[in-house]
Amino acid sequence: MRDAFTRALMREAAENPQLTLITGDLGFGVLKPFWETYPNQFINAGIAEQSMTGMAAGLALTGRTVLTYSIGNFPTLRCLEQIRNDCAYHGAAVKIVCVGGGFVYGSLGMSHHATEDIAILRALPGVTVFTPGDPAEVEAVVPVMLRTPGTCYLRLGRGGEPNVHPGPVQGWILSEPLTLRHGTDVALLSAGGILTQTAEAADLLAARGISAEVVSFPCVKPIDDEKTAEIIARFRHVVTVEEHNIVGGFGSAICEIAAGSGTGCRIHRIGMMDKYSAIVGTQQYLRSQYGMDAKAIAERTEAWLRGE
Repeated sequence: MRDAFTRALMREAAENPQLTLITGDLGFGVLKPFWETYPNQFINAGIAEQSMTGMAAGLALTGRTVLTYSIGNFPTLRCLEQIRNDCAYHGAAVKIVCVGGGFVYGSLGMSHHATEDIAILRALPGVTVFTPGDPAEVEAVVPVMLRTPGTCYLRLGRGGEPNVHPGPVQGWILSEPLTLRHGTDVALLSAGGILTQTAEAADLLAARGISAEVVSFPCVKPIDDEKTAEIIARFRHVVTVEEHNIVGGFGSAICEIAAGSGTGCRIHRIGMMDKYSAIVGTQQYLRSQYGMDAKAIAERTEAWLRGE
């Protein structure tokens, strides 16, 4: 995802000399092509995320579109007050980029596990929240984000993720959910890099005779209420999947829509069950430990369909 982000950003920077990228002293292997090509549009603010965000707000209020870039919780929770007061309140065109959403930096412990960011940024008025599921979605989302007024949040995975989509995502518009697979028995709704596990879970369910629809949500705020309600109306069971706390995140957004739909659909949320991770390990290891890898998604979905 990081490489897809850099490719998309460089295409935009070629057309917009007012676009500026600020890093919190990291990402050099990924961002190097950008700063070598556009040195006047790049700043290394150092390991000072609060100052980085204040700097971004000031530059944005002079007419620039500014991106801040750091890992996990550092461009978000560490500088939440600056995002709220300096950026969002003023409608500043600051685009906050988190690389390492969820358990990407799982081996570094709880301080690097980004599992509350969606809920917290989603709660800020005027902040648009993007959660692309694979590199193809990243390349589609970045130009839309840069043209979206005000403050935005882009939650990325890391490098090397496979494309789940069979090809490029063409013509994506803000908040549009993307259906990767049609099904009849259950809908699996996914936000962020956990899409790989959601799609694999659908394959496992198909082998058991269960037809699962897979829908990715590259944007969770604003969320497409109408299309989401249409999905909910077609199924008795909907499963939301996110590498994030189930409180206030993607699953909560779907529940908010379901509450007003009047269909009687059951919403089942897969994610962190309102806890911090007390263990460390690879991203995939932590997914398995907390019941959100493909095997767990398939098994839990099948159990819910059986009424367990």
